[in-house]
Amino acid sequence: MRYRLTFVAGVALGYVLGTRAGRERYEQLKKSARQVSQNPAVRNTAETAAQQGREFAGKAYHVVSEKVGDHVPDSVTERVRSLRERNSNGSREDDWGTTNT
Repeated sequence: MRYRLTFVAGVALGYVLGTRAGRERYEQLKKSARQVSQNPAVRNTAETAAQQGREFAGKAYHVVSEKVGDHVPDSVTERVRSLRERNSNGSREDDWGTTNT
């Protein structure tokens, strides 16, 4: 019982002290994160990484396609084909209504 009281008292003390400085510190962290995300160097690096990721994914897709070949069931092949056609027509949503990024 003594350990429970000590634990509860520690949690209560931590909560009170944390809430006093919490909002101010949260605002500082938010401001810093916004400044970093708006930095042109960070944006360029993120875009470069995203572009490289898309390129590697495309290469991996072609390698897997060549190795798998005709071993994929027709139902899967048709589903992939229909998704490609839909995405190439400008629609960026999947069956669940989320966007593909």
